[in-house]
Amino acid sequence: MGGHREVSVPIPVRLRVNNTPRDHTIEPRVLLVHYLRDACGLTGTHIGCETGICGACTVLVDGKAVKSCTMFAVQADGSDITTIEGLASNGHLHPLQQGFWDCHGLQCGYCTPGMIMASVHLLASGAVSSREEIAEGLRGNLCRCTGYSHIIDAVQQAAAEIGAAAAAGHRHQSEVVHG
Repeated sequence: MGGHREVSVPIPVRLRVNNTPRDHTIEPRVLLVHYLRDACGLTGTHIGCETGICGACTVLVDGKAVKSCTMFAVQADGSDITTIEGLASNGHLHPLQQGFWDCHGLQCGYCTPGMIMASVHLLASGAVSSREEIAEGLRGNLCRCTGYSHIIDAVQQAAAEIGAAAAAGHRHQSEVVHG
């Protein structure tokens, strides 16, 4: 007798990717990394191991770092997704992107998008102050080229810049309110 043939029914998904609404009808088995690269044309999110080990595919889903090779796109339905392409603003690199550039936190560059996205989440958590905490926070992202020292330098530089900008903004706000 004939074998059972599995039929896949496309599912509509609605996501906000880098502040742009995206509506697609996709196969339920499509991984988020493939959705971002193929349906959205955002190839900055790299495909490394496809097993969740390397972290090259890290993106932010509702502000949390997620290895996009471990999540189906339909699981992200209704979520806000930020990829490496969504970090720069008004022609200016995000402080972490600038830090990686300034501190030579990349060599081949393959891990860099995932490393930066994991670092964005790490700094947003506010629990980072030492090199050891940064190294611990990034342990789910692998780099085979740099030895991590320059990556940690980049994160520290960005943390200092973000902290200084926040302090300056707070001072400016205080001057507007009290001044």
